[in-house]
Formats: sequence, structure tokens, C-alpha cells
Amino acid sequence: MIVRLVREDEYDAVGDLTVAAYRAIPGAPSVAVDGYEHELRDVRGRVDAGAEVMVAVTADGALAGGVTYVGDPSNKYAEFGDADAAGFRMLAVAPDQQNSGAGSALTKWCVERAKATGRKRIIIHSTQWMTTAHRIYGRLGFERAEHLDWSPVPGFLLMAFVYEVSQ
Repeated sequence: MIVRLVREDEYDAVGDLTVAAYRAIPGAPSVAVDGYEHELRDVRGRVDAGAEVMVAVTADGALAGGVTYVGDPSNKYAEFGDADAAGFRMLAVAPDQQNSGAGSALTKWCVERAKATGRKRIIIHSTQWMTTAHRIYGRLGFERAEHLDWSPVPGFLLMAFVYEVSQ
């Protein structure tokens, strides 16, 4: 699995992949994706806002997944206010690439990027239905941080996880 910067000619495909991955999450209500679909598809907007959109690509060149890395809290895609933190959002693995290692590879890339840029921690948020991602985060050293949980809309909890870069 190779992790690299998304190319402009892949923006639509990565947007489609991200929506498909979110729709395939077991137990997640479709309304959770429906109101968020435009943002999930808007790869160009994330890139234009200064976020780094990375893709995982298989040996044969297929797009397996994508992630949006947010280097600091000044970025409009940041879901954290900690000046020493980075984060990532919209981690998605294509439904036909589940268990390929793409999710782990993308998460590891984000950890390495945070280290390389002097960030002290990574703060991310996830829904209760993203249990596969939670297992990846746990294996890689992220810890649950309930004090950073928040709700973008009533009744919809975003669970926080933190990785201390000094680990």
C-alpha cells in the first residue's frame, strides 16, 4: 500500500470513495451521511483550504482510501482548538478494500506527518459506528478522550481520540 498526495484528477473519485465508505458503515444511519455528503465529496475544497488530502493506493494503482490531514487548529477543517495539535478527518476505505491495510497506512501517515511537523498530539473525532477505525486507532496508540467529545447536531456524538506524538 502506497500513501501519497491526492492528484487533482482523483478528486471526484476520492469524494465518491469517501461517501461510499461512510454509507457502508454497519449500523450508521444514512441521515448521518446525507447531511454531510457535500463535505465528504468536496476534496478540492479541503485542498484549497490548506488541508492535505492523502490517498492509499494498491500495488496495481487502485484507490483504496483517503484521509484529510489537518496540520493545526487554524485550518477551517480543524475539529480541535489545541495549538500544539494536528488532526485528521474523513478517513475512508473503499468498501471493496476493507481489511487491505489502507486505513492503518493512512493513519500511520498522519502520525508520521504530525511528528515531522513538530505537533505534540493528534486529536481526532469518530462516530460510535466506526468501530473498525476505533480498533485501528487503539492498535496505533490513540486513547479515548471523552472530555473532547462534542456534538455537531443534537443527538449525534463525535467521540474524541488522542495520540500523544512523544510516544
